[in-house]
Amino acid sequence: MKKLSRHDIREHLFKELFLREFYSEDEFDAQCERYLDELSEEAAEEGGVLTEPDLQELKAKACAASEVIPELDEAINQVSEGWKTSRMGKVELTILRLAWYEMSRDESVPVRVAINEAVELAKTYGGEDSPAFVNAILGKLAKELPEEEGDQSL
Repeated sequence: MKKLSRHDIREHLFKELFLREFYSEDEFDAQCERYLDELSEEAAEEGGVLTEPDLQELKAKACAASEVIPELDEAINQVSEGWKTSRMGKVELTILRLAWYEMSRDESVPVRVAINEAVELAKTYGGEDSPAFVNAILGKLAKELPEEEGDQSL
């Protein structure tokens, strides 16, 4: 069976959450299911099979992050100067949401890892200035975390 790397899982989570920008909450679950079905089919065509735990993790995390988008956006808005979430590009906003979700709610992901992975996603999917923008916002958010979580010498 093909086991997804942590980076692969994060990239697929980004893509799932990106769907949220284009579908209502009601449609989001169905679109996530469709995305995961297509992902499984692609893996099978490449001679592998995605593990059920990976698929369940992708579904659970995408749904969990989607449910708290207003809270994630509120935190992002508090630290972003001159760039409220309503004005941000959809790619950058989705990356910030995913990273802040991981930083503030997923104890299995170290803060530094969440920030580094977000910057890598921004390099891949965002514009020229996206990595610096994402890093700056996440650096400010990291300072909002309790000392033991957020003190990562950014």
